[in-house]
Amino acid sequence: MGRSRKITGSATSPTPKRAARRPQQDASVQEGRRVLEIEARAVQELMARLDDRFASAVNFLYECQGKVVISGMGKSGLIGQKIAATLASTGTPSFFLHPAEGVHGDLGMLARRDVLIAISNSGETQEVLQLLPFVKRMNIPVVGMTGKMASTLAKNSDVTLDVSVDEEACPLGLAPTASTTATLAMGDALAVALLQKRGFKQDDFAQFHPGGTLGRRLLVKVRDLMQHGDHLPRVRDTVSGADTILEMTSKKLGMTTVVNAKGALYGIVTDGDLRRFIQAGGDFSKVTAGDLASRQPKTIGPDELATTAVALMERFSITALVVLEGPNRLAGVIHLHDLLKHGIV
Repeated sequence: MGRSRKITGSATSPTPKRAARRPQQDASVQEGRRVLEIEARAVQELMARLDDRFASAVNFLYECQGKVVISGMGKSGLIGQKIAATLASTGTPSFFLHPAEGVHGDLGMLARRDVLIAISNSGETQEVLQLLPFVKRMNIPVVGMTGKMASTLAKNSDVTLDVSVDEEACPLGLAPTASTTATLAMGDALAVALLQKRGFKQDDFAQFHPGGTLGRRLLVKVRDLMQHGDHLPRVRDTVSGADTILEMTSKKLGMTTVVNAKGALYGIVTDGDLRRFIQAGGDFSKVTAGDLASRQPKTIGPDELATTAVALMERFSITALVVLEGPNRLAGVIHLHDLLKHGIV
């Protein structure tokens, strides 16, 4: 009987467990939405506070002749590290200084031409405040980011940015959530406004991101990937259709360029051109490459970014572009396979 009771309990227990999961999932989703709504509202409310103080902060950073140093304790410090990384990646030399380590020997990292961004939600973080007498003696401008505009940090900053929030997303009101999101967003706003003020371009951005896919997309140019020299499919406009097919087969790009007697581009012959010629009942023994060629192929310059080549191929639904250097001067061919191989696509 005992064994029977055990089996009965096991058979019936999954039903209430499955039934109980749905309300728990719904509650989690609702809680997640509540958090995102609070944090989205916190960021939205920052926009109304952007005024001359924000412009002054950007000017301090723009005119900085040294480095922008960001400091903050705890969660504010983690946000500060991200802000420092964003500034550095967009052309502003910057680094993060841990305030506790700063007052225990690392203040030597600061120099007179630097600017300090000090982050403290309360504006009363002792480790951050202990930095202020030193930076004042060094005549280092301070941009404060705080949620308390009447705080010690706000009063001792050259310009203060208000990152206060109405409430934290944490139901206990203890864990920094909405406040850190607001501070991070303000840091991004500073970095992007500064980027625009510097006239920072895509090529400049690429210099700071040479590794990985991003670097390849921003740095690699068409001339770096194009087929040229002996690897370039090329025939005279007077060669036979059969010889044209042989050149296309040997170079394995599904096309060949066609040039005139002066070596200038005459056109291209593609697999599609051959198929259309066959469908029309054509005789390869009676045509030349010039007869088969498409006279207005899509072209690109060798110094264009490889990503531009990708965009053109996608726009015109083609797999190869003729690379011209000057009017009709054939430099090479760039193929979709080359772009795929090097991680541009």
